[in-house]
Parts: sequence; structure tokens; C-alpha cells
Amino acid sequence: MLLRLLRIIWVITRYRLDTLLPLQRLPWWLRLAFLLSPLRVVPVGRRTGGERLRLALESLGPVFVKFGQLLSTRRDLLPEEIADELRRLQDQVPPFPGEEARALVESELRMPLDVAFAHFEPEPLASASIAQVHAARLHSGEDVVVKIIRPAIDRVMRQDMALMYRVAGLLTLLPEARRLRPIEVVRDYEATLFDELDLRKEAANTSQLKRNFNGSPLLYVPAIHWSLTRKRVMVQERIHGIPVADIAALKAQGTDLKRLAERGVEIFFTQVFRDNFFHADMHPGNIFVSREQPQDPQYIAIDCGIVGSLTREDQDYLARNLLAFFHQDYYQVAALHIESGWVGEETRANEFAAAIRTVCEPILEKPLKDISFGQVLLGLFQTARRFNMEVQPQLVLLQKTLLNIEGLGRQLYPDLDLWSTAKPYLERWMQERAGAVGLWESLKRQAPELSRQLPELPSVAHQALSRLEQEHRQRRRQALALSGIQRHLRAGRRGGRRLRLGLLLAALALAWQPLTEWAANQPWPVLAAGLIGLVLLAWQ
Repeated sequence: MLLRLLRIIWVITRYRLDTLLPLQRLPWWLRLAFLLSPLRVVPVGRRTGGERLRLALESLGPVFVKFGQLLSTRRDLLPEEIADELRRLQDQVPPFPGEEARALVESELRMPLDVAFAHFEPEPLASASIAQVHAARLHSGEDVVVKIIRPAIDRVMRQDMALMYRVAGLLTLLPEARRLRPIEVVRDYEATLFDELDLRKEAANTSQLKRNFNGSPLLYVPAIHWSLTRKRVMVQERIHGIPVADIAALKAQGTDLKRLAERGVEIFFTQVFRDNFFHADMHPGNIFVSREQPQDPQYIAIDCGIVGSLTREDQDYLARNLLAFFHQDYYQVAALHIESGWVGEETRANEFAAAIRTVCEPILEKPLKDISFGQVLLGLFQTARRFNMEVQPQLVLLQKTLLNIEGLGRQLYPDLDLWSTAKPYLERWMQERAGAVGLWESLKRQAPELSRQLPELPSVAHQALSRLEQEHRQRRRQALALSGIQRHLRAGRRGGRRLRLGLLLAALALAWQPLTEWAANQPWPVLAAGLIGLVLLAWQ
């Protein structure tokens, strides 16, 4: 742990990451410490702050690279220049030896490699920060890929996560950094990262996505071989598509790029609104294009380790928000944000609408093909943040995926009009959800539960009425008891006054002779005051 900490300190010094801190906003004692720090003798160089941060994370290894990649999606927290630079992070790392991979597969499957596979390629096809992939062939003759978690990666990750938590704790001492909620960011990253260590979760996500698009011309998802899948090993059908970023190869086979770009948009909205289950890591490395039927192109998706979903309420609010944007109804956008609870109830809709209009009107004045749909959504989140919008994790994943899809679509077909492609789909979905078809589907979905509860309604109604009657009797008893207590208190007060009056009269009788002699020598104001005091004492 100590050596790792020293390594991190060295990297921070080498890339002068201290210059990324807003010194003018730090407490005076921290400002003074940084001004007198020996770090200042190390030259900054000509690289930008974002570039230096990216290089530092790459030099610290896989866990920090993954953290930077995740952080690049939090554009609601980071300056644009740093977020753009972090998106360039690459997690290509040297592979671990093939013999080690073989041993790990045999250990997980609890069988010799020759029994599981007819052939296993010792050289990996790809190597990333968490896992690497090997080609193999089953005894049935089917080509597959074997994904293997890196040995001892969990121990390294836990050490680095412990250090990240310590750094995040120190950052909370800084007022400017506290706004970024560093501990929550690290906690979200930890949950995402450790989920990737269990390949059974990725396999389950892949199977679900495959079912959702079974037989669809839009998207193909390779099958999982569950009999050979374990926590640290996953076996999946091998695909032979063209990487979506290889534009030259796509053009060479005559792919209809316009249709391909539009289908990418359709796939995204189908996942979000029809299936409520979307691939949240759709960067070009995870997307391929089938070599079959280039004029009717089909996507192929792999690596479903990170997926997202929305509640039905979030689906409705998001669709209505987007349609309100299409119609430039900013007051409706503001009202929906308040109604959904994404911003506080105390937010004034007209003020929020004015802020949104200020951000979006300059964008919407451009031609449709020049408008970035993702940037509009980002502008909305940034504006909402000024009104204390709580960051919704599911919406952050959605924003990240939408930015990836839009960037991919414009790379394939620069004139892609994402707005006009998405608008008919959303309008049709809202009509189906709110119309007669949507009502019928909702009734069909709830019918089993309703049919189960229907025979129980008489007994449930009888129980409810019994509870109401019991509560009524209990309130009546409580009222009677309270009335009795009040009568007792009033009687006690009357008895107390009689007792005080009796004691006062007895005392006057016993002291009458001395009092009369004393009163004969007193002026009348003293006697009047004494008389008033006796009356008040008797009254009290």
C-alpha cells in the first residue's frame, strides 16, 4: 500500500496535477501550503490540464483508467475540456501469458481445457484493463470467444479503491471540490467496476438483450454458452463483423451508411422506451456491423457489462421532456422537471423555463442537421443543476449512451438528422402508451394480479370497515378519557382554591390581635396594598 501511495504521489508531481486545483477558492492555509510546496519547482510543460490528467491516469494503470472513463461521462461535474480529454482514455494493456489464461479457465470450469474446447488459442484477441479475450472452438465445431478476468485484479482494485476513498475524503475538505461530491462519485464507480468482475452478470445482460432483439433486422447479439460460463470466465459465440469505426471497410462492401446511422438511433430509442433495458457502453469498440446484406445493414453488439434501465415514470417524463423540446415548449419542460422530482418543489417553473430558454434558443436557431441532440440534453442537465437538480444515475448513463450514439451516427453519416429521426418514434410511442392500445396493454399486464386480488376484495373491504369501526370506537374512548381528565383537573383546581382560602382565613384568625395593633399604626396605602394582596392570594 505504501509503495502504491508513493507511486501515485510521484505521478501527481510529474504531471503537476496540483495546478488543476482552484487555488483562489481554497482556505488560506492550503493556499499557503501549495505556494510553498516543492512541487512548484517541477515544470508544468505545454500540455493542457486535461491532457496531463489523462496521461497521469494512463500511467497509474487499469483501475484509474476505468475511473477516468467513467468520470468522462459526468459532464455535469467536469469542465468540458477535461471531460473531452478523458474520453480519449484507452484501456489497452499488455496481456497476461497464455499459460496463465489456460490455468485460470481450467480452474474456473473444473475440467481440463481439452475437455471443454476442441481448440484454445493461447494468444489473446484483445486485452483490456479488467479482462482479455481468447479465440476457441467447441467440439461441435462452433467458433467462440473466451473472456477471462485478469488474475489477482480484484486485490489490486481493492487497494486502489481504498486509496481513492482516502483522496476523495481529503477533497471534501475543499469547498470547491465538495460540490463535486467526490465520495459519491468513487462509490458509484466502485459499484460499476466490481460488477464487471462477475462475468455471469454480463452474460445475463447479454442474454436479455438478445431476447429483446430476437429475429430483429436492427441488432444481433451473440449467444452465451451458459454451460461454460462462470464468475471469472464467459464463453460467447464468435462474430465476424466489421468494426463500426472502420468506415473504409464499410464503404468497400457497399454499406448504406445513411440507413446504418438511422438504425443506430432507432436501436437506442427502442431499447430505452420499448424494452426499458439499454446497452450503456455503446462505444465504437463494442459495436460491429454484419458483413451480410450491406444495403440492409445490421448492428452487432458485444460487452454488455454495463446496462441501464428507467422506471416507467422516468420513461414517461423523459419522452414528454424530449417532445416538449421538439416543440420548444420550455415551460412544459420546467413543469415536468418539477413534477418528476428531478428538481425541488420550491423551484418556480417560470424562472426555470427562462433559464432553459436562454440555453436552448441559440442552439435551436441552427439548422436541424447542425444541432447536437446530446449537447441539448447536456445543456438541460447543467441548467437544472443551478436549480439544485439531484443527479439521477440512470439519466447519466442515458446521457452517456446518447452522446455515444449521436457521435457514432454523425461519423457514419455526417448529415444525420437525429431530431427528425427520433421525433416520429417518440410521438408514436407516447400515442401507444397513452392511447387505447396502451390502456389495453396496461390492463393485460395487470390482469393476473387483479384476477388474484378480485376474490379477496369482499374480505379486504370487510377488514377495512372493521378497522374503521375499531378506530372510531378507540377515538370515542380516548375522547371520553380526555373529558374525564379535564373534569378531574377542574375539580382539583376548585379544591385547591378552597384549601388556600381556608388556610388564609385560619392564619388571619390566629394572627388577628397582632395584626390589628399593627394596622392601627399604618397609613391607608399600605393597608390597601395588603388587602389587594390577600384577595389575589385567595383568588389564586
